[in-house]
Amino acid sequence: LDRPVRRVLVEGAFQRVSPPEIESAVTEAVQGGLASVDLDKVRERVERIEWVDSAVVQRRWPDALRVVVTEEVAAARWNEAGLLNARGELFIRNARYVPPELPLLQGPDGSEQAVAQLYLDAQGRLLEAGLRLTGVRLDERGAWELELGNGLAVRLGRLTVNERLERFITLASPMVAKRLAEIASVDMRYTNGFSVAWNARSALAVAAQEDATPDA
Repeated sequence: LDRPVRRVLVEGAFQRVSPPEIESAVTEAVQGGLASVDLDKVRERVERIEWVDSAVVQRRWPDALRVVVTEEVAAARWNEAGLLNARGELFIRNARYVPPELPLLQGPDGSEQAVAQLYLDAQGRLLEAGLRLTGVRLDERGAWELELGNGLAVRLGRLTVNERLERFITLASPMVAKRLAEIASVDMRYTNGFSVAWNARSALAVAAQEDATPDA
């Protein structure tokens, strides 16, 4: 019953991965005949191919393996040349082609999912406020910064980041949306308010502040 594997049946909607590439990976992983082949080993080998998100491998008697492949979908850029999927997973570290229209997420190694989560938490609500979120950055000190569609920076700092994001969305975003072309950055690192840096490089305190300098 353990006949040699003579055919590889490849299925999927391919844009970045080619069927011959899948067939080659399967051939490398197959040991023994159809009855004794380790399907998990074949699947793991296929899933190591760039742009492959997942694979299902099945026997097809009398002499074939059926491989159904799902490609990764790039949801964001990561640092210089990486790509993240919709789960916030870094699936390519040095991509040959990085779609420039994707949002740019930046951070230290290992922070991919945290940065992606903040992006997901903010982008829909900002869009409702008339603002397009194009990037999120986490620096080595743990400070967060958003970038909006016109290059405007929103500084959230290191402390109470979620509270500051909520304050920006509820209090600052209506004013920012109306005067987007005039503003260079918004600093939310204050206890009760925020400050605005105008394109003319002048700063204006918009809300009451307990301290004259940001918290962190």
